[in-house]
Amino acid sequence: MIKPVWIIDDDRSIRWVLEKALARENIEYKSFVSADEALSALQHETPQVVVSDIRMPGSSGLDLLQQLRERHPHLPVIIMTAYGTTDTAIEATKLGAFDYVLKPFEVPEMLKIIGQALE
Repeated sequence: MIKPVWIIDDDRSIRWVLEKALARENIEYKSFVSADEALSALQHETPQVVVSDIRMPGSSGLDLLQQLRERHPHLPVIIMTAYGTTDTAIEATKLGAFDYVLKPFEVPEMLKIIGQALE
């Protein structure tokens, strides 16, 4: 069974765009509205790649990244944000993010990054 790409963002429109793009590429996916929801699901399954926003209610994407690093150190995590700063980019990199993407992003570019993470 192929593990899905997890999309974690409280913004329904971002989840929808990524879901449609991944479906067109025949890439399995699963969406979550919060890092806490994804962490709960992590107890029962593991994704191939995680694409997560930073700012969400509850735990942040950086909190999620840190916990994923502890549990699954080789799992590629792509961090995205509309509030990009040098500090958050540096922190995401230090925590081991596969990539750091600013919103709004170009869908073909995001698919390219996800494809690289899947390899």
